[in-house]
Amino acid sequence: MDSARVDAWLWAVRIYKTRSAATTACRAGHVRVNGERAKAAQPVRIGDELRVRIAGFDRILVVKKLLIKRVGAPVAAEAMEDRTPVREPTAKLAVRDRGAGRPTKRERRDIDRLRGRD
Repeated sequence: MDSARVDAWLWAVRIYKTRSAATTACRAGHVRVNGERAKAAQPVRIGDELRVRIAGFDRILVVKKLLIKRVGAPVAAEAMEDRTPVREPTAKLAVRDRGAGRPTKRERRDIDRLRGRD
């Protein structure tokens, strides 16, 4: 076996929960193989770089092992190299609905804790 379908590989390494979700992502243009937009049946080979857009962020994966059947998480981790840059954590903001009135004592303490004013 020298290649595998891109949708089957993404499903097998647990990027998507179902193969149909992987196929839908390919059709929507969320999957790129070596910089080119990928169709679901496009073959991937060892060494190919995949960019997968999930929840608004790109994951960069390199194929290390070809899989066509879903495997356990430790085996799936060995089948790919994740080159995704580390995202900085986003700060939580204290937002209250307009017209909600004054915050209660508990809500005010929570807001102060979020803003670092203990």
